[in-house]
Amino acid sequence: MIGYLIYFALLMIIPLWAQSKVKNTYKKYSKVMNSNMVTGAQVARKILDDNGLYHVTIEETKGTLSDHYDPRKKTVRLSSDNFHGYSAAAAAIAAHEVGHAIQDAESYAFLRFRHSLVPIAGFGDKMSFVFIIAGIFLQATNLILIGVIFMSFAVLFQLVTLPVEFDASNRAMHQLVSSGIIRNNEERQTKKVLNAAAFTYVAAALVAVAELIRFASMFLFANDE
Repeated sequence: MIGYLIYFALLMIIPLWAQSKVKNTYKKYSKVMNSNMVTGAQVARKILDDNGLYHVTIEETKGTLSDHYDPRKKTVRLSSDNFHGYSAAAAAIAAHEVGHAIQDAESYAFLRFRHSLVPIAGFGDKMSFVFIIAGIFLQATNLILIGVIFMSFAVLFQLVTLPVEFDASNRAMHQLVSSGIIRNNEERQTKKVLNAAAFTYVAAALVAVAELIRFASMFLFANDE
């Protein structure tokens, strides 16, 4: 019983801690202005142009930390604070999203693989618990197995996301430094923002793997009875 309580506590605490870390880091460095006083939108446009990605557009989007790259529309979307902001956080996040655009242009293998997983991972994420819960109540191990298989695709998506995000952050740092957008004393600040954001994906992957192991163990235990 205590083991289960610890397990569920970790499942709740790890994601909450990761979210708190990224929000606090973002809040801190959103108040620190970058030395070149360029907005996130200007950072994104410069890096895109430096890499010949003139066709990729930049749009403002609603929300906080809602920044993302849309590969279908070839658009970098930045939240209002980062689109208009002159902060170290805005520059880091804008560069990170452009990192995804560069991955897309170069057909980065892990990014392509992640895109191919989207349909089945989304379905698996929604339906896995339906089959697992049905299997538990009906004592049907075959339904639990189907649920575990569906869940495994969602977990695989989470794991493949890790190299995609870390690579985008590495590209962001390289571009920010090589273009002169940030200076030596700003690299540490930028890394903190990027690392905090990356840890949310690590936390999500850890939780997903733990859940998969738990339900796979449940199937094996039920199958042995």
